[in-house]
Amino acid sequence: MKISQPSDKPVAVSSNAANLAAKNGPVAGTPAKTTAAKSTQAAGVAVTVSPMARSLEAGSTSETADIDTVKVNAVRASIAQGTYKVNAEAIADKLLANAQEMLTRSRG
Repeated sequence: MKISQPSDKPVAVSSNAANLAAKNGPVAGTPAKTTAAKSTQAAGVAVTVSPMARSLEAGSTSETADIDTVKVNAVRASIAQGTYKVNAEAIADKLLANAQEMLTRSRG
């Protein structure tokens, strides 16, 4: 990934404060705010969004969630009835496995 060479077209970003100051005009007692708004408006900032970021945005809206609704409803019912049991051993095993995986990644 090259940071110095963007592959997309730059997008201009405008300031809402600058637009409001231009519409409302200078307000008495706030010369610093209007000066800042004018300098913000004059100093446009170009922003580029990588194709990878755009694909992540598009992917998150079009994907369907992988949810087992039957299992969710069964767990809900058992919680409501007071019969849901937490398996502490399974939770501890998964926590340890996740910690081991994180340590392995950080070392490698």
